[in-house]
Amino acid sequence: MSCKMGDANERFWRPPRSCEHYWAEWKHCRTVRNFLHHYYTYGETPACDQWKRDYRHCRQWEESGSPEAKQCLCKSEQARILAKQKHAPVWHMRQSPPRDWHLPLPGEEKSK
Repeated sequence: MSCKMGDANERFWRPPRSCEHYWAEWKHCRTVRNFLHHYYTYGETPACDQWKRDYRHCRQWEESGSPEAKQCLCKSEQARILAKQKHAPVWHMRQSPPRDWHLPLPGEEKSK
């Protein structure tokens, strides 16, 4: 996703997601199920306002091509990406399989 202001690409820039996607995320964020899940997981209620602001900025960009709406949408997407990268993965990826990967598991001895 490129959010840099350029002369040639400025006219052809599209939001990274469709506007309907922002609206669907906002509707999902406000459901009781998501509210309970988020509260149980994080101990706080979910903040859904950003999805609605993003939807408004997306619509504003589609209707008028407003550079301010584009910048707000780009900043929001970049913040979302940075928030995802902040958390380390739970599992560490292997570079190669274990040396004994071909041996039978304990308790799986042939019973013939």
